[in-house]
Amino acid sequence: MSDTGLIYVVKDGRIVLNIKVIPGSSKSELAGIYNGMIKAKVSVAPEKGKANQALVELLSEKFNIPKSQIAITSGLTSKIKQVSIKHSANVLDLILSIGK
Repeated sequence: MSDTGLIYVVKDGRIVLNIKVIPGSSKSELAGIYNGMIKAKVSVAPEKGKANQALVELLSEKFNIPKSQIAITSGLTSKIKQVSIKHSANVLDLILSIGK
């Protein structure tokens, strides 16, 4: 856990955290921290995995990493998703800066 209120763990070279996804928003963005999770808004509807794909694309863009370094490890059909991201100091700094 960090001083931002975000709950995460670093395990086996990956950063694991939960993200609350709000599909169908007016724009895609990381909207801060909510109950220990990143709150992410995506502009697509939650159908046929489109919101999951949009989330991975948003994280890839915001953290400047390839999509292949991001995996949704649970919650594929839920608004709350567990996400695993390849660890680097730069990525962790960017994650911890959300909501500041």
